[in-house]
Amino acid sequence: MSQHRASHPDHPHGGGHVHQSGHGHHHDTDLDWGEMAPLLERQAEITLPVYAEAAAWLGSLVPVQGVRRILDIGSGPGVVTGLLAEAFPAAESVAVDGSPELLARARDRADARGIGARVSTLHAELPEGIGALGQADLIWMGNSLHHIGDQGAALTAFADHLNPGGLIALVEGGLAPRHLPRHIGIGRPGLEARLDALSADWFAEMRADLPDSKAETDDWRALLAAAGLTPAGTRTFLVDAPAPVPPAVRELVLAHYGRLRDGLGARLDADDKETLDRLLDPADALSLHHRTDVFHLAAHTVHTARKG
Repeated sequence: MSQHRASHPDHPHGGGHVHQSGHGHHHDTDLDWGEMAPLLERQAEITLPVYAEAAAWLGSLVPVQGVRRILDIGSGPGVVTGLLAEAFPAAESVAVDGSPELLARARDRADARGIGARVSTLHAELPEGIGALGQADLIWMGNSLHHIGDQGAALTAFADHLNPGGLIALVEGGLAPRHLPRHIGIGRPGLEARLDALSADWFAEMRADLPDSKAETDDWRALLAAAGLTPAGTRTFLVDAPAPVPPAVRELVLAHYGRLRDGLGARLDADDKETLDRLLDPADALSLHHRTDVFHLAAHTVHTARKG
């Protein structure tokens, strides 16, 4: 459910990111965060009802008034940071990110919503900066953990910053987004399935390239338990924007396919590359700019675990 993260070719993981030292050619600083911030905000806002549903669920797992400090790891422009501040009215909600531009956006957003007094920002390069985060009653990690090479060690370090009874909410997994039917009248049917396979290969290489990368199984419940936490439940939340989509969703879909076209590059076969070019061409009647069958469907999974 992210609203963050940014080095994956098919999406910026919902709105924020975690800087890493030594990414090699996958380094997040290749991206212009100031330029991407409006898109990241709109992406998160489209998913806002789902975030609100998830926040309400978290409020059933911990005492709402007992949550006094929240860390939003990889906060991006702070959409979820603010939502969590509203869901837990006694809490300070801290946007933690590696981009000063996105943190400035998070501050402005909180001020505009009248919650600036309870929303703060913290610039941190992770995992090196975990020790400076301070204690928290709730840690939200929206598709940010997979940008840290040793996820198990990072979870253990984050768990050390939880107060007794505190909760980690880890957004990882779910289902890849869908935007088009199987047969779109251009190229071979099944384009999105092929793009998923290429993105999975890209993602595996990105993970392997991270400093201290560990080839861990994506068993999030087991990783949370290994960090000394007690799993407290897992839920999946659905984002469903059926056709015909509003302009904001169409813009999001166009950006999604633009990143796929740029990020997957030479991995694409000639036919699929031509198909993507046509989908992105505003002069083409079958492009994403004009199609009436465009939709947005995604599933985001939230894994939780409690300390003590």
